[in-house]
Amino acid sequence: MHAATSAPQAYNYKVVRQFAVATVVWGVLGMALGVFIASQLVWPELNFDTPWLSFGRLRPLHTSLVIFGFAGSAQFAASYYAVQRTCQVRLFSDGLASFTFWGWQAVIVILLVTLPQGLTTTKEYAEIEFTGAVWMAIVWVAYAVVFFTTLVRRTTPHLYVGNWFFGAFILVIAMLHIVNHAAIPVSAFKSYSLYAGATDAMVQWWYGHNAVGFFLTTGFLGMMYYFVPKQTGRPVYSYRLSIVHFWALISLYIWAGPHHLHYTALPDWAQSLGMAMSIILLAPSWGGMINGMMTLSGSWHKLRTDPILRFLVVSLAFYGMSTFEGPMMAIKTVNALSHYTDWTIGHVHAGALGWVAMITFGSLYHLIPRVYGRDGMHSTALINLHFWLATIGTVLYIASMWVNGITQGLMWRAVNEDGTLTYSFVEALQASHPGFIVRMAGGLFFLSGMLLMAYNVWRTVRGASPERVDAFAHSA
Repeated sequence: MHAATSAPQAYNYKVVRQFAVATVVWGVLGMALGVFIASQLVWPELNFDTPWLSFGRLRPLHTSLVIFGFAGSAQFAASYYAVQRTCQVRLFSDGLASFTFWGWQAVIVILLVTLPQGLTTTKEYAEIEFTGAVWMAIVWVAYAVVFFTTLVRRTTPHLYVGNWFFGAFILVIAMLHIVNHAAIPVSAFKSYSLYAGATDAMVQWWYGHNAVGFFLTTGFLGMMYYFVPKQTGRPVYSYRLSIVHFWALISLYIWAGPHHLHYTALPDWAQSLGMAMSIILLAPSWGGMINGMMTLSGSWHKLRTDPILRFLVVSLAFYGMSTFEGPMMAIKTVNALSHYTDWTIGHVHAGALGWVAMITFGSLYHLIPRVYGRDGMHSTALINLHFWLATIGTVLYIASMWVNGITQGLMWRAVNEDGTLTYSFVEALQASHPGFIVRMAGGLFFLSGMLLMAYNVWRTVRGASPERVDAFAHSA
């Protein structure tokens, strides 16, 4: 008899519960901070003439809380949950799994303490200084040990495709983090990059774009390949396509970084290579999006009554949209208009709010009742309201940034007959102000939905039924 059919083994859901709750907590804090700094662009006086409340210090804290606190914790929770259920084996080492939880929360606390003080590498998505970066690497290696050892010990012969994506996410992020953070420390919170000039910029954007490609895409595709079929009650549309999607994505994404450095000191051939790879990247991205969407074949009617499935499907729509927009913005002639404008901010948030956050919400609404022994979330009506607040907020945000970005790009490029600039920078800023107001409103909508989720999760957790958790753990 195959091992998978023997007596069920209790899974380690404690660490999944911890990371799920941490996801919600950091989501509220990170998004609230995002709304605050969006408000600073509407009312600059909100920095209160205090250095540690300035936009320049709070903006990297916002991105770090949302990326590492919210998105990071979500991927820990989802990968630990899915790997146990697909491998039919308990997580390797409860102690090491617990270490990854507390260690990762320590990373977020380090960011909370250091970034408002201006202690930063100044590298996008890699602002944590050398000491914190070393600790981050230690926690990540422990995560890799727990995940891959669990895979090795599986009692199922098949390695489910979602685990391929989680595994690639873990390995590549380790490589990116260690190479980009290579530095010469001069004190506990000051270091100098090992690289210089254009090389430093190239290494940084090799890291930066692949932080998006692997930290904010590949792990979430692992979530998509697990939670969309589970919530739909149907198998993945094409398992073969999912494997092609995997190999094409991880082979191509790693080359796309130079498109962040068009018209800079980076060699022109490197810029062109990054552009070409970015355009080719459209194919695997849309292959994955179509695979997720087609999984609903024969089940589209469920969208009328299932707001959790709605989150998952709309996240795929935004994934498709943002992975079309990204390659288009990587084309040099388009980039000449979009670079350094709010269009880039809109693009990032189409992925961050529409794809990453939406699929996280859907996945958490699916798993939280199961790891707390509940039949479902406390309130389906609140999930439904959250969905509409999040969707409206995302659309307001990205539409306002598109308008702002194109306005800024055209105003900056406008010249008079004698070659002088038609508009001053301040005039472009004044023209952007209405867009800043709409962006802040979109953020408020999105944050309101996040607060509703926090309340819904709190009520669900309060009614936890530990004796029923095992029953859910081994249900189909």
